[in-house]
Amino acid sequence: MGKHITVIGAGFCGAALVRELAFRADAATRITLVGMADTFGSGIAYGAARPEHLLNVRARDLGIDADEPGGFADALHLGEAGRQAFLPRLAFADYLRGELEAAMASAAAHIVCKPQEAIAAERTQRGYRIFLADGEAFDSDQLVLAVGALAPQALPGVGPRLSVHPRYIGWPWQPGALDGIAPQARVLIVGTGLTMVDVALSLQARGHEGGLHAISRRGLAPQAHVAAAGPVVELPPALQQALRQGDLGAVLRGVRALVATGAPWRGAVDALRPHLQPLWRRLDARARSRFLRHLRPYWEAARHRVAPGAAQTLQALRDNGQLQLEAARLLRARWTPEGLEAVLRRRGEAESRTERYDVLIRATGLDTDIDRTSDPLIAGMREAGLLQADPLGLGVVVDADFRVRDAAGRTLPGLYCIGPLLRGMLWEITAVPELRVAARTLARQLLEPARVTTPRSLLRVVG
Repeated sequence: MGKHITVIGAGFCGAALVRELAFRADAATRITLVGMADTFGSGIAYGAARPEHLLNVRARDLGIDADEPGGFADALHLGEAGRQAFLPRLAFADYLRGELEAAMASAAAHIVCKPQEAIAAERTQRGYRIFLADGEAFDSDQLVLAVGALAPQALPGVGPRLSVHPRYIGWPWQPGALDGIAPQARVLIVGTGLTMVDVALSLQARGHEGGLHAISRRGLAPQAHVAAAGPVVELPPALQQALRQGDLGAVLRGVRALVATGAPWRGAVDALRPHLQPLWRRLDARARSRFLRHLRPYWEAARHRVAPGAAQTLQALRDNGQLQLEAARLLRARWTPEGLEAVLRRRGEAESRTERYDVLIRATGLDTDIDRTSDPLIAGMREAGLLQADPLGLGVVVDADFRVRDAAGRTLPGLYCIGPLLRGMLWEITAVPELRVAARTLARQLLEPARVTTPRSLLRVVG
């Protein structure tokens, strides 16, 4: 009897993994893909996007196949200009669903799609039992958590009345979440990263005229891509040595020196990318903590850039005064008879101030802290001791082959994780180029015989 592999999460990671399995599994293998119905096969990042939301990567680099990075552009029959362009995310959602459907249609394995939320999973003698929101439960030999990032938690300082009030939008990707915002409403947005950009673009597309006040610890907005791709930057030997040695301070100094010589900073950042997973693995807990505390906001703004068109719209909103970015912290927000009251403290100042708004939106982006999540599947597995939280809140603890470690640190047979919840081990594991390689290598491992004398290390392949 063949094995049964279940993948929970039908976004990019889940779709890419099942596609790879479909090409390799024999007729005795059963594969089940579980995911939310409204974004099945594309995930929230692409399936819940609006027409004004653009990809943050050029079309030429977004193929789902690790051997054919230009697959997305090829599928759309794009010319050179189109391959360089930043297309709507909805187009990529269509592409992902099409690739998954085509792979399933040609597969020898028996593949079943279940467009339902997985709400629990428990270990059994043979493998795992998965429970769905519609009441169905089934058993599987192997289980892969491909759930992507977790839904954000309630903002600290938000009062109980406001937390359940329609003027507080804690999840802007919810269908119709922004529909009730009046055109003249004054909106406070907590977060100044990519999610804030999407929110601002959506409100602008709806004809919003009220003020948008976005705050974060540093007040940094994502940098913009240039319209035409720049030259490839080669890292100097001293910088490469610093990367190999895991010397974060020397890496930072090396990048600054490289840019000072005239190298484009975007090219320098992109040149670091193949080295980031090995670098992160070499850093000890203290160095990782320092990076997260002091450098992460600057790195995120430079690494995760927005399309030129999106950046131009954002800049226009800032130039006309409608959008204001500020380095500040939300101390308290509550709903009063007079409306939404927020207490803010600007960075570097001891005094706070009270402001009035009409709407509060949480736009804080990726959440990978499984100790704080309310996600029923992940929280339940953590409480049952099946998952161990990364000490820095960057996801789950796994071994070198992405096999999940339980609360006691033991590797659990047949339980794997892929995607952003592996940031604690790899850091750079949220974008298509890294995820498609991880999906291919994990698919090969899942289909290996149960007893493997020399297990393949995903880290060696991905990194």
